[in-house]
Amino acid sequence: MSETVDIDINKLLTLAAGVIETKPQQALEAARQIAIQAGPSRPVVQIMAGALRNQQAFKDAIDLVGQYPEHTNHPLIQLELALCHEGMGEFKQSDKLCLALTDSLSTNLNWVLLNARRLVRDNQWALAHQALAPAIGKLLQADAQKQAQSLIETSKLKRAEELLRQQVSQYPTNVVALAQLADLAIKLDQYDDAIALTTRALQIAPAFALARFHRASALQRRGLLHDALDDTQLLLKIDAQDINFLLMHASVMVRLGDHENALNIYDALIQRKPEATQIHLNRGHVLKTLGRSDDAISAYLKAVELDPGNGEAYWSLANLKTYQFGDAMLKQMLRQIEEKVENVEAQSHLGFAIGKAYEDRKQFDDSFKFYKRGNTIRKIAHKHSAKINIYNVQRQIALFTEQFLTERRDSGNTSDAPIFVVGLPRAGSTLIEQILSSHSMVEATTELTDVIAMSRRIGGKRRHVPASKYPEILADFDTNQLRDLGDSYLETTNIHRTGLPRFIDKMPNNFMHIGLISLMLPNAKIIDARRHPMAAGFACYKQLFAQGQTYTYDLEDVGHYYRSYITLMDHWNKVLPGKVHLVQYENMVANSEQEIRALLDFCELPFEQGCIDFHQSERAVRTPSAEQVRQPIYTSAREQWRNYEQHLGPLKDALGPVLDRF
Repeated sequence: MSETVDIDINKLLTLAAGVIETKPQQALEAARQIAIQAGPSRPVVQIMAGALRNQQAFKDAIDLVGQYPEHTNHPLIQLELALCHEGMGEFKQSDKLCLALTDSLSTNLNWVLLNARRLVRDNQWALAHQALAPAIGKLLQADAQKQAQSLIETSKLKRAEELLRQQVSQYPTNVVALAQLADLAIKLDQYDDAIALTTRALQIAPAFALARFHRASALQRRGLLHDALDDTQLLLKIDAQDINFLLMHASVMVRLGDHENALNIYDALIQRKPEATQIHLNRGHVLKTLGRSDDAISAYLKAVELDPGNGEAYWSLANLKTYQFGDAMLKQMLRQIEEKVENVEAQSHLGFAIGKAYEDRKQFDDSFKFYKRGNTIRKIAHKHSAKINIYNVQRQIALFTEQFLTERRDSGNTSDAPIFVVGLPRAGSTLIEQILSSHSMVEATTELTDVIAMSRRIGGKRRHVPASKYPEILADFDTNQLRDLGDSYLETTNIHRTGLPRFIDKMPNNFMHIGLISLMLPNAKIIDARRHPMAAGFACYKQLFAQGQTYTYDLEDVGHYYRSYITLMDHWNKVLPGKVHLVQYENMVANSEQEIRALLDFCELPFEQGCIDFHQSERAVRTPSAEQVRQPIYTSAREQWRNYEQHLGPLKDALGPVLDRF
């Protein structure tokens, strides 16, 4: 009989220990029952203390251990005490206990994590990372982690996510599973999820470089650039020579506008890794932004030399707009498009680059064939739903009536600093930005994601909750809340500013959010950059966008998107008369000074000759139009689409009656 009781107690101990992290109260109750049956053995006391600790009841856990002095000196009990003192912020006591346990618990995961955190508190990031390495390596070799990584690498993302979520549910402190799940979230463009997952991992293991790297990546993509910079700086504390850390750090610096220092990093890395194609590509992108076209071309050509199958390198040359491929290079690209059949990214990049090469040769049928090829490949992995877009437009129209806006006319932050340029890409927004930023009172920033991120945040948009409460939830916002939104926008965008009175937010998709902008920033200026629908539509179709703009990979989708844009802009002009200034690209080209003066008047800016001579500006330009806006206004681009007209039937049909307006 006694033997049976012992077996039951052992089973209970195992069960209690197994749920100590996920169901600590259940573990605590089970341990108390065991203590009543068989006495408070050391494992029982340890489980009770650990269960209390996992419920943040640190003082209760310490007091409980004090009731059993016969177990106090056991290393595992000492570890529990150290973890409790750490949880209470009593780091001196925690660190002392941690150091005393070095010999006895060197392979215990909780001690390894605690010791690494101790080293971080002492600002010894490299040593903390080294201390973590054996435990991280062991976790990486676990069957579940290896299986999940294999599923991610073979694009079986749903199965990988199920496996990893199960792991995290069972083992909440498995930082490797958290990092893998974050990597998966980034691949699915779910950056908020990735940030939450990596933040959780880094609370457990601050020096876990993989988690911090993934968080920096997610923060960067979400536009939280200073937070991303903090992470990359910590990564460099872990290893100042790690190439991936340096590349990520330089990438964040580029986004922050610190192009010169980013270029210094790339220059130094090339000295170390002259054969690394990606470094030459990144360096070329910065040189292009800085207006050093010849140097950018040299960098891209070096990337081609190092890797003749690198589609991004060819497209980067094509995307300069001013570079023309020679016959030998065109033959090389055609050869690569046959050889790199399994490389989807290379195929799409090569398709767009060859399309540009044939366009320069005025072989428009061949050109269109390859533009179509690049778009068709791109569309496979970048889905777009015209129906969802139309639905979202109708939701904006339904909420933002004239009465709704009038009732909230006095809401928001009264700053007149922001100037929003909205519309479709390739419709002249960069030209407008270049003109305005040539004014002494105005600075350019970039295509800021802050408004879009705000709409998702206030709408509660989450991957596992696809429906958003935005824009309807704005009906519940009072004057103070709307002002807070304006305050928040100005605060988050301030990192891109240098102190001039006015700044430009050039995110084209913000045309969807003019209602929100008018509520939170009633004095902001809004400019609609518009272009003939056939010209704008085809310009989008032949442009390979790095991310977003998924409608551009199909002519019919482009046409429907343009119609939705016009429908919504008509609504804004009706309910917010005079709020939006229209700049028709064709008029700007034909009567530039007249249009520029009207633009400055709308923005309430005094005339400056520099705005007419905008092409002489030396500011950094990051968009595909970078080289074009460094030249005087020219008319040759207005009718380029007519060279392809026989292929553009799906675009014309989708545009429908919108064409009659032009």
